[in-house]
Amino acid sequence: MQAIQKYFPNLSHVQLEQLQKLPSLYAEWNAKINVISRKDIENFTEHHLLHSLSIAKYIQFKDGTKIMDLGCGGGFPGIPLAIMFPQCRFHLVDSIAKKLKVAQAAADAIGLKNIFIFHSRAEEMPYQYDFVVSRAVAPVNDLLKWTQKKYLPKSQNIVPNGLICLKGGNLEQELEDVKPLQQVPLQKWYSEPYFAEKFLLHIKSKWT
Repeated sequence: MQAIQKYFPNLSHVQLEQLQKLPSLYAEWNAKINVISRKDIENFTEHHLLHSLSIAKYIQFKDGTKIMDLGCGGGFPGIPLAIMFPQCRFHLVDSIAKKLKVAQAAADAIGLKNIFIFHSRAEEMPYQYDFVVSRAVAPVNDLLKWTQKKYLPKSQNIVPNGLICLKGGNLEQELEDVKPLQQVPLQKWYSEPYFAEKFLLHIKSKWT
């Protein structure tokens, strides 16, 4: 947890305690339901917590912000972000029920009250959000297609409503037809080699 405290020194006691419980919780659940690779479990704090929290380096969500975590899997980036922003509302959405079982169990174990789990596809969700967040789930064009009608028309945060996704590798071809509002290398915030060639993309909703 030293890396978490290094990059996020202003966490409350409750937030730090919740984050500290996650590695053992996920290791225990992963032995029953394999949702995280062995390599990632061994480097859980760096590969899952810090990676997810890079979104909190980019934006400090205002209280009341509504966020969908598209393809949340076992709960990333939604659960770490829900810890970071307890006054925001997070909908964790995935089409694979067994992964959601792990996310729900982890959230219950640490007492998270601001997340809501949905066994659904993003395009079938009946709600609208300020932001959709996602972590290496699908090509950007697919994410945009699935979420095009899911954004609230009025922005309340410093940056406009839209898609915030975490991606890795060479994105030139994937972004050929997409113009991100921001493309931020994660090494701007983190010094660990794991974050080389990893990026945060913010793509503004067409409605805002």
